[in-house]
Amino acid sequence: MTTTAPLLQMRGICKYFGSVRANEEVDLTVTPGEIIGLLGENGAGKTTLMNVLFGVYTADAGQIDIAGTPATIRNAADALHLGVGMVHQHFHLVSHHSVMENLLVGQPGRWGQLDRPYIEQRLQEIRSRFGLEMNLDDQVRDLSIGQQQRLEIIKALLRGARLLILDEPTASLTPQEADGLFDALRAMAAQQMGVIFISHKLHEIRAVTTRVVIMRYGRVTATVVNDDSTTNRQLAELMCEHEIVAPVKASSTPGRELLRLVGICTAGGLRPALQDIDLQVHAGEILGVAGVSGNGQTELADVMSGMLTPLSGQMWLDGQVLRKITPRQVQRQGLGRIPEDRMHTGLITTLPLSSCMVLPRIHEHRFSRFGVLNRKAIRQFTKEQMQAFDVRASGPDVRTGTLSGGNLQKVLLARELAWDPTVLLAAQPTRGLDIAAAQFVHEHLLRLRTEGKAVVLISEDLEELFALSDRIVVMYEGVINGRMPIAEATVQNVGLLMAGITEAA
Repeated sequence: MTTTAPLLQMRGICKYFGSVRANEEVDLTVTPGEIIGLLGENGAGKTTLMNVLFGVYTADAGQIDIAGTPATIRNAADALHLGVGMVHQHFHLVSHHSVMENLLVGQPGRWGQLDRPYIEQRLQEIRSRFGLEMNLDDQVRDLSIGQQQRLEIIKALLRGARLLILDEPTASLTPQEADGLFDALRAMAAQQMGVIFISHKLHEIRAVTTRVVIMRYGRVTATVVNDDSTTNRQLAELMCEHEIVAPVKASSTPGRELLRLVGICTAGGLRPALQDIDLQVHAGEILGVAGVSGNGQTELADVMSGMLTPLSGQMWLDGQVLRKITPRQVQRQGLGRIPEDRMHTGLITTLPLSSCMVLPRIHEHRFSRFGVLNRKAIRQFTKEQMQAFDVRASGPDVRTGTLSGGNLQKVLLARELAWDPTVLLAAQPTRGLDIAAAQFVHEHLLRLRTEGKAVVLISEDLEELFALSDRIVVMYEGVINGRMPIAEATVQNVGLLMAGITEAA
């Protein structure tokens, strides 16, 4: 009787960053034909473990076996040579090169030339085996997010990957693109490949995986066979060690208009141009803005927050027209902003937390007078906000960049809500957050709605939009492609609108 060796065995993996134990005695096995879900709160050690497997980091202790043979993985080239591929959350593609040129990076040529016949042959094999196809002559910059992800997967398969790691693979996909990805993963499993699927979306974990591994504090704490008895509630409790109760959206009657945009247009160039954007948001209402990344949502948020000056159009806040849309002016008129990029736009990670907490309001008399900072008041304000929003850090003087993603998002929320905004612009407020941290953010957005404030929620997570929004608008290539009350919205029709497909088409 013969037995097939596991594709992967990680035993006793430890990885330390100074005194921080990112991974502690981690064991993980993947057998041929398995799709493993890797679940855990932010900071649980999931991505660190996968970076050890892919050669980004070197383990401080432990052993890795690939197909039954001890492996030394010092870098990504070693991992690829051993048949391990990884598709990161942020793609590693050269946008101004073609699909073929991206596929051939690091591949040997033929007589000093790009070997197009070889790539065409391999693409045909991948298409027939997994249903994945690409046009070799397309420019990467012209591809949708879903197509770019498909290119990353094909690139890994082209290099002989038998074990594929996917880190938050559906974060920016339409529902239809996510379904296509799942079909490809099932085809891989059917052909005895292995897949490790990292996601915070429990319904996706249940839909596509065969087994779920839960991590907490750098350790594996549970393993669950994903069968008909597995529930979202069970997985959430294993991940967070307490019951997760979704916040309740109470009934609400919209009040007066708090925000209006009319005829907003912006320039194109490196950004998608906004074209004749009209929006209204009322008191006691959450307006959801859906769309695949790169279709104008970032530009819309930048216009609303005063970061981008429109070529034409007008903006009203609480009945007052803004003659000049600037960050300071919209702030004075009661608009708070949670930017989508917390690490680069929202916070300065090299500064102390106390500095980041008051930076947009540093001119207030409470914090400075005649150019002199009141450091005692700044630290006291930071302590109060840390306590109110359960920001877990050693103190107000800690370097901001050392906080976890969930805590950084709480800092942004605390900073903006401290000034009681009339309108809150929340762009991707839970991107990359675990279920408990996301629920914390959702509760505060719903509280603002209950208090009669207005919220503009820009998100690529349809589950989030459907749970919180009263109305949804869908953006595609800089225009609003559809509008509907939440009662009329379905995943299917919103997903089609996100892909640019309307009923008229």
